[in-house]
Amino acid sequence: MNIQENVLLAPFTTFRIGGAARFFVRAQNVVDVELAMRFAHEKKLSVFVLGGGSNILISDLGFNGLVIKNEIRGIAEEAVGDSVRLIAGAGEDWDGFVKYAVEEKGLYGLENLSLIPGTVGATPVQNVGAYGTEAKDTIEWVEVYNSTTKMIEKLIGADCQFAYRDSIFKHERKGNVILRVAFLLKKNGKLSTDYKDVKKYFEERSAEPSLCGVRNAIVEIRTNKLPDVSKIGTAGSFFKNKTILKTEYQKLLEKYPLLPAFPVDETRVKIPTAWILDNVCGYKGLTRGNVGVYQNQALVLVNFGQGTAEEIKSLADEMASCVKEKMDISISPEVEYI
Repeated sequence: MNIQENVLLAPFTTFRIGGAARFFVRAQNVVDVELAMRFAHEKKLSVFVLGGGSNILISDLGFNGLVIKNEIRGIAEEAVGDSVRLIAGAGEDWDGFVKYAVEEKGLYGLENLSLIPGTVGATPVQNVGAYGTEAKDTIEWVEVYNSTTKMIEKLIGADCQFAYRDSIFKHERKGNVILRVAFLLKKNGKLSTDYKDVKKYFEERSAEPSLCGVRNAIVEIRTNKLPDVSKIGTAGSFFKNKTILKTEYQKLLEKYPLLPAFPVDETRVKIPTAWILDNVCGYKGLTRGNVGVYQNQALVLVNFGQGTAEEIKSLADEMASCVKEKMDISISPEVEYI
C-alpha cells in the first residue's frame, strides 16, 4: 500500500475542481482498505472515500485527512431462479457495469440508469436514479467495511434506508467503506419507458422498445442534455428535484400554469427543479466568470476550465435564493460538498 502526501484532487473529479489531500491512497482490495483505515485511526485522520468523483464538489483548500480512492474491481455472477445476482466491486465503472449487464448478459433492471457517471460503490450512497428507476429497485445487499467495529458487514437493501437521493450511507453509516454491491436482475423484465423523453425517442423512430433499445435511448438522451465530462467540468445535476404537497402545487399553478409535476403519492407531487431554474429564474446558459449553467440543462453547473469551488458554491447559493424568493421553495444540492 502506497500512501502519498499532498495529492491534488481536482483531476480525480468530474468538476475538475479541488485542492490537495493531506494523504492519498489507492485501495484495490479489502486488505488495502483495512490498512488505510488503520493508518487513519493511528494518525487520527478524517477519511473520505473517493469513487468516480462525479457527484462531489471538493473545497479549494482540499481535504485535511486521508482520501481513499476505491479501486476494488471484479464482477461475479450467481443464478437465482429466473433472476441473476451480479456482484460488483465498488470501484467498477458504473456505466461499464450497466453495459455489461444489459448488452452482454441481457439482464433487466439497470438499463434506465445508463450513462450515469461514477462507480458502483457510489450508487447505494446516493441511491442514484433516472427515468423512473432507482438503484434501490435492484440492490439486494451492500458489503461494507465498518470503521467502528473494524469488521466486514453485509446490509440487505431494506437496511440501507434508501430514499430519494439518500441512504444510510450518508448518515449513520457515513464512515463505512463500500466494498461490493449485489444487484438482483431479471432474465425477463418489464421495460420502463413512461418518461416523456424516452417515449418520444421510440415514437419518433416508430420502434418497439427493447432492452438494448432502452439503454441506447437513455444514452442518446443524456448525451444531448448533459455536457461531455471529458471536455467540460461538471457534476451532472447539481440540485435535487423538489417534492411538495398537491395543495401547494395547486397554488403555484395559479401563478405558473405551465409548471410540470409528477405524482409521488396521494398527497404529494415532485416538481422538476430544472424547469424552475430555466423558466422562472432564467439561469440556463448563464456564464459567471469561470463557471456557469449548461446551455442545454439548467440543473447542470459547469466549470469552463479555471473555476473554483467557491465560484460554483456562490452560483449555486444564488440560484437557490432565486427559487426561494420567487416560489417560496427551498431546493437542496444533490452534489456533496467536501
